[in-house]
Amino acid sequence: MKFTTEHNALRQTTRQFVEKELNPHIPAWEAAGRFPIHDVFKKMGELGLLGICKPEENGGLGLDYSYNLVVAEELGRAACGGVPLAIGVQTDMATPALARFGSAELREKYLNKVITGEYVAAIAVSEPHAGSDVAAIKTTAKKDGDDYIINGTKMWITNSLQADFFCLLANTSDDKPHVNKSMIIVPAKTEGISFSEPLDKLGMRSTTTAQVFFDNVRVPQSNLVGAEGMGFMMQMMQFQEERLWAAANAVGGLDRCIELTIDYCRERTTFGQPLINNQSVHFRLAELQTEVEALRALTYQACEAHIAGENVTNLASMAKLKAGRLTREVADSCLQYWGGMGFMWDNPASQLYRDGRLGSIGGGADEIMLGIICKLMDILPKKQK
Repeated sequence: MKFTTEHNALRQTTRQFVEKELNPHIPAWEAAGRFPIHDVFKKMGELGLLGICKPEENGGLGLDYSYNLVVAEELGRAACGGVPLAIGVQTDMATPALARFGSAELREKYLNKVITGEYVAAIAVSEPHAGSDVAAIKTTAKKDGDDYIINGTKMWITNSLQADFFCLLANTSDDKPHVNKSMIIVPAKTEGISFSEPLDKLGMRSTTTAQVFFDNVRVPQSNLVGAEGMGFMMQMMQFQEERLWAAANAVGGLDRCIELTIDYCRERTTFGQPLINNQSVHFRLAELQTEVEALRALTYQACEAHIAGENVTNLASMAKLKAGRLTREVADSCLQYWGGMGFMWDNPASQLYRDGRLGSIGGGADEIMLGIICKLMDILPKKQK
């Protein structure tokens, strides 16, 4: 992939934002279990970072996905995973379908404010019994006059406690699981919505994540995104951009972890010489960086294909799979070279160790990615196709 002057300028803007507006505050945000999401998003909105690929008529920049990829990669250099995750939910998980299939009125009411950072979005798909198995969701939206009445519960919803609206997937008919689902915009302050206490997570501590309950929640049918019954298809589409974003974001985080580990190994002296001088150490770091470059190339290839209008389900699934697994490998290897310091809570390698573990679960577990790849390779047993 060849980057233009515009790509490089956007990369520099994002990196400066991370260094000046995020990283100095992240320790406090991690300790608090949340960050001032509306304030941060408004600053990002002013810089044009929340609508890179969104329509110009809604305040977006109307650029292709390669520009979004640059921003995702640079956000990976934040000192935690939680804040970038919250941003990724806003840009690449809760709003792609709204931007493409939402009515002009719905986009004007919600997407415009997402792009300026005035509104915080959340994606409400997963349920306690249905994480990667999206077809198994039980939340319903039944028609009543001109409204939908929504009942059900959603689980592990990032941004939920600070969100202004949810992009919710619900069953709107009794048809087959892949054609009975619809996507509906649900304002977070609608009567009948309640929340659990913040979930006590292993990592991603600076994001607010909770279970969300919908008890006879009434919203107008005009809040439907696209056509009724097309929700599953639209969510599968959103997954592709989510997985590309996750891979690109991981690349930035892996680069940062390796760089900081190299710096530490140069400073740390063992048995009379810098730790970096040990061949086993510098060979291993070189090997890890090579793996990161392979992931970067795969992610860039998938991005180029996506821009060209190709189906990137296979490449995006591969990139997502590799990103999750490589993050675990890099975090564990780098943590070892920090020694006892690596076992401390505020160490960058241990931070990646905790936050990065979600990469093999969220947005489709590794096993789901492998199943998709096997299907597209035509190597599944006949009865599973």
